[in-house]
Amino acid sequence: MDNLRDPFVTDFASRYSGATIMAFEGKVPQIHDTAFIAPGARIIGDVTIGAEASVWYNCVLRGDIHRIEVGARSNVQDGSVFHVEGPRPDTEGEPTIIGEDCVIGHMAVVHGAQLADRAFVGMGAIAMDGARIAEGGMLGAGALLSPGKRIGEGEIWIGRPAKYYRTQDEAQIAKIKFQTERYCKLAQKHLAELKST
Repeated sequence: MDNLRDPFVTDFASRYSGATIMAFEGKVPQIHDTAFIAPGARIIGDVTIGAEASVWYNCVLRGDIHRIEVGARSNVQDGSVFHVEGPRPDTEGEPTIIGEDCVIGHMAVVHGAQLADRAFVGMGAIAMDGARIAEGGMLGAGALLSPGKRIGEGEIWIGRPAKYYRTQDEAQIAKIKFQTERYCKLAQKHLAELKST
């Protein structure tokens, strides 16, 4: 593929040294040329990563039995795990879909859940099969969003199991925007350091 016509990288080994990026049953990860994939990350199968998105050290995105999508400028921080719910006789399964400008904190688990744009998943939080986080919604650090639960637009949910806490204020909305922008810049700095070593 010619990257001038197709913005997705095909030469994974030279571009993402130290990361494991592999096909599974004929499905090859699609990674935008401007995305950052850190060494130690594992990206497998039916995974699409958008422009300026970042997948940090020791993350696992395993799209083996359904698809995973990470939207533009979203960041998946160190040690996070994404998987999916595969098809069963009674259901088509659940993909993992992350919208644009989302923040996924360190060591989070997203399993067959979907996040709209500008959603936030805190450090160590878990979002289970069929869960949804609406635009600007927040799942607090360490929280567990049970299967099928829905976080509304701008809502904050905390606890195990997660329950509604309150609605975000302007300061929290601004903080998520700042985090997204900071991680886009930080990814470029890490990429430059990796190229220089």
